[in-house]
Amino acid sequence: MAGYACSAQGMKAFLVDTVATVVFFTVVAAVAELAVAGMDPQQVLVARLIMVPVMIATGRPYGVWRDWVFARFRPQRRATRTLIDIVAFTTFQIPVYLITLAVVGTTATQMIAAAGTAVVGMTILSRPFGLFLDLVRRRARVPVATA
Repeated sequence: MAGYACSAQGMKAFLVDTVATVVFFTVVAAVAELAVAGMDPQQVLVARLIMVPVMIATGRPYGVWRDWVFARFRPQRRATRTLIDIVAFTTFQIPVYLITLAVVGTTATQMIAAAGTAVVGMTILSRPFGLFLDLVRRRARVPVATA
């Protein structure tokens, strides 16, 4: 999987993928935490700030993974591209989520239940995030593997 070159283009790709990840998931999660979970704004702010390092650590690696999955399967139709986005996102994010759950001390039963629930949200968000990532990459003139 290419994409980690220490070049100006590699650094630009890192910044673009990372910023896209932080912006998209900060907005989506904040709306969900305020409107659905009923958290107060201060709780949302703290939760979002805690997640920034995770998003920084995973933004570009996910972009590289997604590019590789798209290059591997080369989907041509919109429905197939949507399916590939779901596959790429869940196969990358579920292990990250499980590691996070393990670090906070959940039991295996809790991990399975949480991950099972998370798959639903990941399935819903995977294609919108993929489209957003492609849009940000195009605007920043970073290669888009799914075009």
